[in-house]
Amino acid sequence: MTKTEGKNEETNVRNVFATSLIAGGAAGTFVDITLYPLDTLKTRLQSMQGFSKTGGFTGLYKGICPVIVGSAPTAALFFVTYEEIKTVIKPRISEDYYTPLHMGAAVIAEMIACLIRVPVEVMKQRKQALIHDKKSLDFKLLYRGYWSTVLRDSPFSIVQFPLWEYFKKNYSFYTKREIYPVESAICGAIAGGISAAVTTPLDVAKTRIMLANRTLLSSELKILNVLQGVYLQNGFYGLFAGFGPRVMWITLGGFIFFGMYEEAKVLTHTIFPILN
Repeated sequence: MTKTEGKNEETNVRNVFATSLIAGGAAGTFVDITLYPLDTLKTRLQSMQGFSKTGGFTGLYKGICPVIVGSAPTAALFFVTYEEIKTVIKPRISEDYYTPLHMGAAVIAEMIACLIRVPVEVMKQRKQALIHDKKSLDFKLLYRGYWSTVLRDSPFSIVQFPLWEYFKKNYSFYTKREIYPVESAICGAIAGGISAAVTTPLDVAKTRIMLANRTLLSSELKILNVLQGVYLQNGFYGLFAGFGPRVMWITLGGFIFFGMYEEAKVLTHTIFPILN
């Protein structure tokens, strides 16, 4: 690599970092706040106490405060990691390996983003389900469900992001031009809806773990044990509790998020021309 190439790569990495940080944070916050009621409905449908006992259709913005604080850094952290990995590795590999790259980048990004996402989710979901903790939430409880969240979000991202990249690439090839933000949004919505549908059981397990009584042993909160309990209690239907709101939320969220993300990247380059 020549000195000029090295400098260009360094500049490109810096550009990706800045645009991902701003665009990811803005898009994530907007989606999480506007579609929050759907997330609340999903949580209540998945809770062990049942939909009615956890508030039903009332107080749909319960627990919004942690989301307002944590949404931007979570989304920004994910996209900074995801885009940086792609930017650094893509020039060094064959196009045949792009799909595994997208999968790997998404999984690593999810694991890092979950360091912020999990405590936010715990606080949010316990409020959504009207669980009143008499004691303050300690570190152990705040990170309860970290691995269940990673195991939910990793398969989700393994499906969603390669699909999103695939749809964009093929649509761009078909139209013989760069894809527009609204078209990227449609690709994101379709990819998100598919991913949400197939990972709903993992989301049910994650919700049950985060809402569980703080006195339960960790062995009782293993994903397979939780899923088995849900199945024995509610059958196959229970494994897909909250399916409708979840798919609707993530499909709409995917459209808004990926559209805003692409628009925000363009806007960022416009406002900060030094990044170009």
